[in-house]
Amino acid sequence: MSDPSAVAFSEVSFTHGGDAPQIRDCSFQVPEGSITAILGPNGAGKTTLLHLILGWLQPAAGRISLFGTDLRAFTSRQRGTTQSLLPQKEPTGFEYTVLEYVLLGRAPHLKPLAAPGERDIRIATNALSQTTILPLEYQSISRLSGGETQLLLLARSLAQEPKLLLLDEPMNHLDLKHRKGILELLLEWREAGKTAVLTTHDPQTAALLADHLVLIFPGGRMTSGVFTDLFTPEHLSELYGLPIRTFRRDGRSFIDY
Repeated sequence: MSDPSAVAFSEVSFTHGGDAPQIRDCSFQVPEGSITAILGPNGAGKTTLLHLILGWLQPAAGRISLFGTDLRAFTSRQRGTTQSLLPQKEPTGFEYTVLEYVLLGRAPHLKPLAAPGERDIRIATNALSQTTILPLEYQSISRLSGGETQLLLLARSLAQEPKLLLLDEPMNHLDLKHRKGILELLLEWREAGKTAVLTTHDPQTAALLADHLVLIFPGGRMTSGVFTDLFTPEHLSELYGLPIRTFRRDGRSFIDY
């Protein structure tokens, strides 16, 4: 019987640089059509989990599956058409225009050395429209602000048309207006039956978006489950090392500390 999860970790361990395991016996599932937040303090290993899902890092032990198939069975092109990443930042060495850069997201769908066609351009401009930066399509990416660059990276990820969207601290560098836009976009993504996994050190971001959580505690211990079970004062206080209170207002969860 196939695994119904978008992502499944089964007793995964990962060692970085020969030190003690950064991730030890990690098991969790990401349901399809959900938003899962990986929540923990800075340096806890949240980005490492995303890189393992992408296949950029290899586990020392255990198994990772993607939509019911062992991740090791995917070619790099198949991984690129199935999932995409919004990184925290990405250096670029060329003077791309905004549209040219977003079209890079179409690369996994093209034959080697093939140029993007009309359909690829339509998909890229739609991604720019979704992220509100279509008016900048012919501007050099070197002239973008930090927030605009974050939206550019998200547009490129959307242009990949992935089934699974991975986002590493997606609210970094965004003002309130653009944060609201990204929140709405991700909720629409889930409504369309697609899956997203995001990392954040901010529990309030998780509360606004997530229906499932993966918590990484100091020392590497992890737990996972539905949002309502894990977004508790006990878990959050242990996670961040200070007293945290949770409460609900207008159907939403909030924290106080």
